[in-house]
Amino acid sequence: MAGESHQHQQIMAQAQRSLADQRAGGRRRSGSIGRGSAELRRRNLMTRIKLITGAIAAIVLAAIVAGIVIDGIGFTGIMIAFLAVVAATFLFSNYPKVKVPRRADLNTGDVRNMVARTELWLEHQRPALPPPAVTLVDKIGTQLDALGLQLELVDPVHPAAQETRKLVGEHLPEMVDAYRRIPAHLRKEKRVGATPDEQLVESLGKISGEIDAVTRQLADGALDDLAIRTRYLDYRYGAAEEPGPEKT
Repeated sequence: MAGESHQHQQIMAQAQRSLADQRAGGRRRSGSIGRGSAELRRRNLMTRIKLITGAIAAIVLAAIVAGIVIDGIGFTGIMIAFLAVVAATFLFSNYPKVKVPRRADLNTGDVRNMVARTELWLEHQRPALPPPAVTLVDKIGTQLDALGLQLELVDPVHPAAQETRKLVGEHLPEMVDAYRRIPAHLRKEKRVGATPDEQLVESLGKISGEIDAVTRQLADGALDDLAIRTRYLDYRYGAAEEPGPEKT
């Protein structure tokens, strides 16, 4: 009970800090919430840079070849080449976009990719979440980096690793999806003692605490204890606790 009370106080403190930020003018939430998603964005940026460089080189080479063949391309040719460079730079500065993973694909592949995809997916959910939940999502992003490093040291078929992957790749995104399915005008209506906004913040706070505890146990090599601990994750974070409107 004392632990739950302390966790509740932490959640409320985070919510109050976020509310203060909003009253002060708000902070624009952008960028990556973790190293994994930042790496995916970096790879995308490098791809764009390579495309821009390749396109410019091809345009310049084509202009040189044309100039040699027809003994100069003249002012018109130079302007065409310049506009082609501008167009290529603009195009590849915006494309290809970073592909947002589908929720069904989050819990696939190796641990590093699972964490990176989950972080990237969470980033794109932030605009639809209440400010206190956004604060927790940013915190969870940092926690996922640490958890991913620990999971890489665990046998992928170990029950603890499987259940922890399920927590991160399934239960966490399912909770956010359940909240987003609630119509916006109903999210601040109190149902079953709390609004969907409050339920989401409470649930994200629990998952944040669980991720931190699991990471610490993995770091201590307490796999046996962790295997026992994770057996009831389905019960704690299953559909029964997903935020949703009360049926009438």
